[in-house]
Amino acid sequence: MAETKKEQWPEVREITINDLVDVLGAGVRDFRAAPQYGLFFAGLYVAAGWLLIALLFYFGLPYLAYPLAMGFALIAPFAGVGFYAVSEHLERGKPLSWGSIFASIWDAAKRDVRWMALVTGFALVIWMDIAAFLFFGFMGFNGIGDDFMEQLLTTPSGITFLFLGNISGALIALSIFSISVISFPMLYDRDVDFVTAMVTSVRLVTKNPVPMIAWCVLIGILTGISLMSVFVGFLVVLPVIGHASWHLYRRGVEPAAVAEPPEAVATAG
Repeated sequence: MAETKKEQWPEVREITINDLVDVLGAGVRDFRAAPQYGLFFAGLYVAAGWLLIALLFYFGLPYLAYPLAMGFALIAPFAGVGFYAVSEHLERGKPLSWGSIFASIWDAAKRDVRWMALVTGFALVIWMDIAAFLFFGFMGFNGIGDDFMEQLLTTPSGITFLFLGNISGALIALSIFSISVISFPMLYDRDVDFVTAMVTSVRLVTKNPVPMIAWCVLIGILTGISLMSVFVGFLVVLPVIGHASWHLYRRGVEPAAVAEPPEAVATAG
């Protein structure tokens, strides 16, 4: 029984650094081929980021602004569904229109994309809770004041908080990256359950640890640059990485087997 189950997992391929360069180039080409869609979907993501950060400061929770900004990247793959739709249309020569793109997104939303989004969204909530616990544990309940940044950057407790916060955030990000790096494009492309997609994603990462960690680091660097631009950089980074993720999935996972028609099976028998 276990052997039969194993055979049902989609086959994953070997990925090299050269493959990453190729898929990144393909992501740039897709963005340039249809920039209006990339800017639209990225713009929604950026606006949501600005709103959440503003709300944190409005409610007096500035210590959560940085972890939220970094953790917001955990749900970026869900925002990438629009990019996958555009890349899939370009790859298969389908006419591009707003109607066809939204129809494809709607069809994907009826499948397990929504459950995968719940997984990454829950991870974001957990990360925010950990950040809050660490902050209060090291900085105290009166840690927010006029000298907040000075305490954060110059005191032992502040530096320890930053160190442990970034380490725990990196571990959570790596875990979520492993289960989601090709899960969302796979769920967009195939009618499979989200567990199968997550397992396939983890199998791709474990089979290609060096290239996939390099891909994770690249995304982290581009995310950091985008954050330094107050989310504006995401207008370019998100579409390029989103389109590239589609091509990474297509390169890293064997195509789904096409079932033979019943007549052909009967004839062969």
